[in-house]
Amino acid sequence: MDTELLKVFDHHGKHTGIATREEVHSKGLWHETFHCWFISKEEDKHFLHFQMRCAEKKDYSNLLDITAAGYINAEENVADGIREVHEELGIDLALEDLIYIGCIQDEIIQDIIIDRELAHIFFYNIPNPLNYTFQMEEVVGIMKVELALFEQLWFGKIENICATGIVVDKKLRQVEVDRRVAKGDFLPHTNAYISNVLMELKKIIE
Repeated sequence: MDTELLKVFDHHGKHTGIATREEVHSKGLWHETFHCWFISKEEDKHFLHFQMRCAEKKDYSNLLDITAAGYINAEENVADGIREVHEELGIDLALEDLIYIGCIQDEIIQDIIIDRELAHIFFYNIPNPLNYTFQMEEVVGIMKVELALFEQLWFGKIENICATGIVVDKKLRQVEVDRRVAKGDFLPHTNAYISNVLMELKKIIE
């Protein structure tokens, strides 16, 4: 398999070279990613939609994360990141379907990985119910949570909230689910990243 190469940057976003994905994570190098958040409105409430990561994934298995996200390879530009929506969710979108709000830094530092991302953030307003075809080695479901409650959960005002959606069961069927989730059920993004994403989202929906 070809080695995955990524452009790397300094803390200020200046391009400094190219490195492998393994080097990026072992050395904590800044690199570009594509983050696409699906949002919807039902009656008078707004919802965020999270992908459920596959149980077999090496990193952050079973956790809820950005609807569709991935790395922007060295030979790609930001617009190429939209491939992640089709690859992970089986949804065909064009770049003009999305709302681009800019680049937000995000750091996730664990014992085995130092993930420093220059994340290009996009929003997609879901106009109608979607039929997902999941990339099973990556994603096994989509769960939605009420935006206002998610914000309270993330910043410690409440301990758990209701999430509803679909997941793939052992017979590979998409089944509806309804469960309580806590902050620990989500990928551990920084508070600054989540705060900035929510701030930009509110500008769009208000």
